[in-house]
This record gives sequence, structure tokens and C-alpha cells, in this order.
Amino acid sequence: MDVHGSVDPRFETVREAFAAEVAADADAGCTGSAFAVWHDGAWVVDLWGGYADASHTTPWRRDTIVMPYSVTKPFAALCLLVLVDRGRVDLDAPMTTYWPELAAPATVRQVLCHSAGLSVIERPTTVEAFYDWDLMCGLLAAQPPLWEPGTACGEAALTYGHLVGEVVRRVDGRSPGGFLREEVCAPLGLDFHVGLGDDELRRTAELTGFELAEEEPGSFRDRAISNPPGTRDPAVVNGERWRRAEVPAVNGHGTARAVAGLFVALQEGRLLSVETRDEMLTVAVEGVDRFTGSPEQWALGVGHDEDGFGMGGLGGNLGWWSTAGEYAFAFVTARVADHSRCARVENALRSCLGLPPL
Repeated sequence: MDVHGSVDPRFETVREAFAAEVAADADAGCTGSAFAVWHDGAWVVDLWGGYADASHTTPWRRDTIVMPYSVTKPFAALCLLVLVDRGRVDLDAPMTTYWPELAAPATVRQVLCHSAGLSVIERPTTVEAFYDWDLMCGLLAAQPPLWEPGTACGEAALTYGHLVGEVVRRVDGRSPGGFLREEVCAPLGLDFHVGLGDDELRRTAELTGFELAEEEPGSFRDRAISNPPGTRDPAVVNGERWRRAEVPAVNGHGTARAVAGLFVALQEGRLLSVETRDEMLTVAVEGVDRFTGSPEQWALGVGHDEDGFGMGGLGGNLGWWSTAGEYAFAFVTARVADHSRCARVENALRSCLGLPPL
């Protein structure tokens, strides 16, 4: 299986590691992936390979875009943080300052760091909620918090984009997808989109595989990702209606270079002032996350650990800034599986930089 793109000669083993993963995915009858790395002021890896469709007739190209699930969340957060930076939104104001109908007594900061208690919609609904912005926001407005805001954390897997996006819409007037396009991605030159148009639809990769463990019925995680239903259903997420909709928690579509480029821009202090960027990247809450079941440190729109900051997504996607290695990278994939592929490719990168494996 051919891999295309460019690699600095110092990182040739990264190409080899990525090519092995792409070949394995193709052998399994699945679609392709892309991997990009920025280091020392330049793109040192920009690779893509495999196919963009399940029938293996359309090769993955440089401009192929794919849905990386929760890797969308930092893009959604940036929309709101741009308004914070411009003095139009106060991080510590109650959400009801901007969204009076919201029942939960949470602040903007608590929503951004997943501590607002609005990770689950308890009223049963259907996939149609994803296609009706007002319906989804109405469900969230009526939802009591599952814990006192600020006292615990639980990733708002499906609700995050509507929580931050409705504040953007009410303050600015534009939808979060429109704001993202005009105020975040266009200024930074990032090929990443929420709510696809005709041009983006023509170059979107088909998600395949869906090798996901079953969730324990009734568990917090199951409740958080099953209502509204459909995000793990290929008939839904590969459909035109889903791709055109705005579900800013999960349904962004973009390239690996765009995802990594967002973290480069944050590190370089572009788009946000230094003060707002530092607020964004400061840990706001930590503890065992009720959604992931693991100890987490949440900043505003990104996860945080001793190696840096970023966000992972269902299916094996990841975008990250490594403080130790001073690199930004992204792995985006259309084969919905676990994160082991990304880990192997990143560890090849870290070996090139003389860093221990993760």
C-alpha cells in the first residue's frame, strides 16, 4: 500500500511505521489515515495513505478530510475563547448570562472544562436531535446537572459542542460552524470544517471498521454516547445529512495537518492573546472523569498531562502538542478502531527525537 506525502530525512522511520499501519488497515478492508508533525519551526512529516472509500476505488489524497470525533472539541472551544479574548464573554459568568433558559447553574469555564454536569441528556431522543440545533439546545436547557457544577468532571462527549456553540450563536449571531470557518480556520489556514458544503463533501473519507468495545448498558459512558443515538452507526456518520449538520462535539472534518496546525497556532500565540491562551491551557479541573473512567486533567477545551495538551477522539484519532518533544502532531483515521496505531507511529517519532516511548 503506497503512502504519499513528505518526510524530513531524519524521520524516515516514521514513514515506515505509518506505512505499516496503512497497509494493515487496507488488508483488513478498511479505509486510510493521515499523520502530520510540526517540529522546530517546520512540517517534518505530512503523510497520507490508503483509501477514502470502503470499495477501495478512491485513493486518500492530500486534501481528503475525515471526521476525527472528539478531536473536534478544541476547535469548538476556540470559537468561544475568541469571544472571551474579545471581551464579549466572561469565563466566570454564569452560562445563563448568555443562555437564560439553561437550568444548570454552571459557569462558562465549567462548561469548557467538562465540569458542568451536562454530559448526559436524560430525556430519550432520536438521531433527529443532531439535525435540529434548537431541539438539541432545548434538551440541554431543560437538563438538570448530574452533579453540582465544578465538583466533578465528565467529558461532555456529545453535548460539548452545543453547550459552547449556543453561547457563540447567541453572542455573535453566527452558527458555531460559520464562526469556526470565518474566525478560526480561515485566519490560520486550517482545512477543518463543522457543517460541510459541497466542496468538502466531495473529498470526505468514508468511516469503516467500527471495531469498538460494547459499552456496559446503563453505565455513565453508555448513557453519554447513546442519546441521541447514531454516532457509532456508519449509516448515520457517513451520510450527507450528518456531514452537513453542525454537531461541534464530534462531527468536524479535516486533515491531519489542520489538526496539528491548531496546536501549533496555540503554542505560537496566534489567534488568542497570550493571557487567554494561558487561561485555555491551565488545568481547570482534575480527577477521575465519569465518562472516561480514568484520572484526567481538563483545561479549557483540551486535555492536559505531563507531556503537553490536546485531544483524542473515538476511533483512534489524536491531536497533541508535546512539551517534552516540542512537536505538534495529529493522527486522523477513517478506520474506527483503538489508539494503538497512533501510539506506534508517535513512538517512532519520539525515537527519532531521542525521547522515551509513551
